[in-house]
Amino acid sequence: MNKLIKTSAISLVSLIIGLGAGIFFSTSAQDQKVFELRTYTATPGNLDNLHARFRDHTTRIFRKHGMEVIGYWSPTSDEEREDTLVYLLGHDNQEAADSSWQAFIGDPEWAEVAEASNRNGQILGGIERKYMVATDYSPMK
Repeated sequence: MNKLIKTSAISLVSLIIGLGAGIFFSTSAQDQKVFELRTYTATPGNLDNLHARFRDHTTRIFRKHGMEVIGYWSPTSDEEREDTLVYLLGHDNQEAADSSWQAFIGDPEWAEVAEASNRNGQILGGIERKYMVATDYSPMK
């Protein structure tokens, strides 16, 4: 009987430790810094207008809403160099990313900027977005 109680106690302790570790790791993942990779394709002839919008307005409005701008890039390939902008944002976690985007989209200043930049037709033809977390061996975390 003592052996059965001892075995049950060990199993129960193992279960509690396992559940505790699971809760810890799932909570840690939710609180992990999130990087957002975005690729924008400008409509024909509008890449310079898209760059101007980011340079003159969007970057500042991003920061106003807690988005960390890590960098902007222009592709070097012949297929993308005339119409593509790639950029990377950092967020404290996924919830912060979602909140920042909601605030950004609802910002009256952004609405004015978007309307003014599209006055002569849409300058943005497409958006691709990918959220990522750093690996344990990544130098950027």
